[in-house]
Amino acid sequence: MRSEQFRELAILPGANRYGEKEGFDRIALRPGDTVSIVGSTGSGKSAFVNDIEVLAQGDTVTGRSILINGLPPSDDMVRDPAKKPIALITQNTRVIADLTVERFLSLHIKARDTDAHALVEKTVALANEFTGEKIAPGMRMTSLSGGQTRSLLIADAILIGQTPILLLDEVENAGIFKEKVIRCLKHYHKAVIFVTHDPLLAMITDRRIIMKNGAVTAVLEPGGTERDMVLHVSGIDAFLVELRERIRAGDLIGADLLKNPVVPA
Repeated sequence: MRSEQFRELAILPGANRYGEKEGFDRIALRPGDTVSIVGSTGSGKSAFVNDIEVLAQGDTVTGRSILINGLPPSDDMVRDPAKKPIALITQNTRVIADLTVERFLSLHIKARDTDAHALVEKTVALANEFTGEKIAPGMRMTSLSGGQTRSLLIADAILIGQTPILLLDEVENAGIFKEKVIRCLKHYHKAVIFVTHDPLLAMITDRRIIMKNGAVTAVLEPGGTERDMVLHVSGIDAFLVELRERIRAGDLIGADLLKNPVVPA
């Protein structure tokens, strides 16, 4: 399914580990929506996104069901990766094919029946906006770092797969520039769910889903009430990003960083 065909993904409730119904009636995601999923380790966050990724129909342990544009997904949508409207990218994503970045992307373009080979250059350029470790088309996929791999796969899903729904499971742990990722995903009108432990990422999404005991217990819509705190935490996060990049570059860190921190655009 292409982005222009997608109107809404709906999640219908299942039950928690004690058989009690989840704390919502229906969660809908539309193009441009960003949602974060938060909760302690083992609270059911990954199971929630896995239900979406497999397009569950009450046939998983949680009992949830997924609707696409108001209807159960077709068999083709479930079984054919080219027709699936969802891309799942996790912190443990690995590429085992020993191909160059250019060859890897070209094969995906061919599989999608498009001749737009200029997409390779454009996709690499977009990926490089998400990571401080630059990617070159001639690099081997197996030699990319975690941040490079996740950045490339996000860019691939946006430009080549044209996937309307992205599920990102703790990808901020790879050190990508998360605010740039969110701005880009909104620009391309993607519906995005982030599984995260990152406070800033949780606060800059439109909604937060709270998980406990394998179930959704609340869905929060801050609606601008956290704006001041977001600005404060964003400044702290930008400082830590700059500190990380300078340490990676081999710099010695002095008091000058406290006085004049360089904040990434």
